[in-house]
Amino acid sequence: MFLEQVVTKPDPYAPFLLSQAIKANGFVFVSGQAAIGDNGEIVGEGDFDRQAEQAFGNLDRALKAARSGLDKVVKVTIFLRSMENFAKIVELRGKWFSAPYPADSIIEVSSLYSPKAMIEIEAIALDRSH
Repeated sequence: MFLEQVVTKPDPYAPFLLSQAIKANGFVFVSGQAAIGDNGEIVGEGDFDRQAEQAFGNLDRALKAARSGLDKVVKVTIFLRSMENFAKIVELRGKWFSAPYPADSIIEVSSLYSPKAMIEIEAIALDRSH
């Protein structure tokens, strides 16, 4: 099996010793994308809407760097600090994805990598060449 690391420029995740994504056997496995800006800092502290837009935007950017796209996502897992934002996630799924919508799990967690983070999204997608 050949593994290919996916890197974005700039890569705000490099300090965490992880890959933005890994390509393997026709799939793209995207690490959890949070509301991290290019400077490595949380965008929209305390503002779920801004954090969610940034997280989805970071997911899109990682997929494009992998030569894939949101239309190739087969499974997404969304971690939320509060299920009070569930309706907003459904709305955002309609904005960022299209039918057929990817399989999805939405999970409320007590914390994420930073106490300022309110959302994190990971995904599995198909490589465009497959």
